[in-house]
Amino acid sequence: MKKVSIILLFFALLATSIYTTGCRSTATEEEAAYTQEPVSPVEKPQMLGGCGPYTVSMNYPYGDSPVIRLDKVMPKEVALNAPFEYSIKVTNLTEVMVSDIVITESISENFKYADSEPAAEKDANKLVWKLNSLDPKSSQTIKVVGMPASTDCLQHCATVTYVIAACANVQVVEPKLKLTKTAPENVMICDSIPVTFVVTNSGSGVANDVKIVDTLPGGLLTEDGKSEISFIAGTLATGQSKEFSTKLKASKTGKYVNKAVTSSSSGLKAEATTTTTVRQPVLTMVKKGQKKLYLGRAIRYQITVSNTGNAAAQKTIVKDTVPRGVTDVKTSDNGELSGSVVTWELGTIASNSSKTISITYTPSAIGTISNKATAEAICADAVSASASTDVIGIPAILLEVVDLVDPVEVGTETTYVITATNQGSAAGTNIRIVCTLEDEEQYVSSTGPTIGSLEGNTVTFGPMAKLAPAAKATWRVVVKAAEPGAVLFKVSMTSEEFPRPIEETESTNLYE
Repeated sequence: MKKVSIILLFFALLATSIYTTGCRSTATEEEAAYTQEPVSPVEKPQMLGGCGPYTVSMNYPYGDSPVIRLDKVMPKEVALNAPFEYSIKVTNLTEVMVSDIVITESISENFKYADSEPAAEKDANKLVWKLNSLDPKSSQTIKVVGMPASTDCLQHCATVTYVIAACANVQVVEPKLKLTKTAPENVMICDSIPVTFVVTNSGSGVANDVKIVDTLPGGLLTEDGKSEISFIAGTLATGQSKEFSTKLKASKTGKYVNKAVTSSSSGLKAEATTTTTVRQPVLTMVKKGQKKLYLGRAIRYQITVSNTGNAAAQKTIVKDTVPRGVTDVKTSDNGELSGSVVTWELGTIASNSSKTISITYTPSAIGTISNKATAEAICADAVSASASTDVIGIPAILLEVVDLVDPVEVGTETTYVITATNQGSAAGTNIRIVCTLEDEEQYVSSTGPTIGSLEGNTVTFGPMAKLAPAAKATWRVVVKAAEPGAVLFKVSMTSEEFPRPIEETESTNLYE
């Protein structure tokens, strides 16, 4: 350490040494101008009479490795009281910058200084120029203007001082981290969420041990089920970037805001935040139809599919299974029947919107028709709706009365045939037949599926428990003509399904 300090001190003293060119006052000392130390002559000065050289060039310091050369050029002669100009040129002979250069020009007493470029600091009979620095191999020229005040020889001598600094440089760097994070603004719940991270050293110098950490909010996980993302970027040079990517999965809808942080071992830090809204279509379905229907009539079911979610339901499909025992299937909205399944392709149902379709068919038998429809769409949970209809029959009993003999001679008999025919689709029950005779006729006998009894002029048959669809029941009443006249044989029928009397009459002529 002492040896280094001594060497540095030596160079500092050498760099700040002052070298001076001197001027001789008599012509007999001209040759000394070439040999005086510490200067080395560059070229032979120009001589004039006994006044000395009017141009001079000197190297500083003396030796084989000069640093500064000074070239001064003055006129050979000037007239008394006439202004003149001369120059002082300073040149850096080295490959390094020379700084703190000071040129001091000692002027004669009989020289009246007028001006210089650049301006000099004047102190008594000295002119001083302070040049901050000279770049390698560069030079600067000083112009001096003045005039002689007497005929005495003008003797101007210059000195030069300078500094060659021993500089050691330390590069100061400032690495900076920049984090960019990208993710889609909107996704469907069934989609993966691609996330990209780009970390950049946007400063100067190296950033070491760089990593990225992203703690996920509730409802978001990586595809392998982790709640935190971590990447090691390692060392980043100036301007270097590294990219990482992953995919996330949402377990529920909502707006997810999450922040990623990148950091280094030296405490550098940067953040980036993304916001992703997870949406989902939510289907609901309602199926409506008649609760009760008489056999022989068509059933129409209306199916309404609604989207109550916050995303459009794309490629919505509805399927309806046609039950057995129906015919004449018809659909709306281009529903296609394949086998026993009708399919509707409804396309996209916007959020908070709905579409309604229908299916119609005719049951071929009494019973309960149960029907189920389903709906599905991209990213939506499948839904279903059912409806059932009780298909019932209705009895429609036709009552007919005819007399087998008409006209009827008094004292002879005729027979009234009473027929009940069920033209409906359900059985008639508790069927009662009541016959009324007029006075001109006398009751003889009665037959049928139920037993008849006479009370006054009325024949009442016992109730018939059931009359199936398309079935017939026949009762007969035999009467005898007692007196001549035009009479009406009246029949009344009631049933459980139709308690009001259904009446039918048959006219008969009685004669003698």
